[in-house]
Amino acid sequence: MPRVTYIEHGGKRHAIEVPVGDSVMRGAVYNGVPGIDADCGGECACATCHVYVDQAWLARTGAPGDMERSMLACGADTRPNSRLACQIRVTEALDGLVVSLPDGQH
Repeated sequence: MPRVTYIEHGGKRHAIEVPVGDSVMRGAVYNGVPGIDADCGGECACATCHVYVDQAWLARTGAPGDMERSMLACGADTRPNSRLACQIRVTEALDGLVVSLPDGQH
């Protein structure tokens, strides 16, 4: 099972095995990673699962779609490597993915 590492704003790391097909957001929520609110439940209707994708993984996670870009525009402290964790589907190719969490989701 692919492993995703979530890094809290304060630096604490959570290395979690996430089933193929689940989203990076679901992996965090199901495993109690603090800092992913996921208010909309993964419907790409909020920006409360905002993460920063490690630069080494940007190409493999793909570019955000139009709806995701629209939601990210509402997010706090977005950067060029910002993504919504609900829009990143875990595949075997993402084994080792590293994402960092912003200071807050609102």
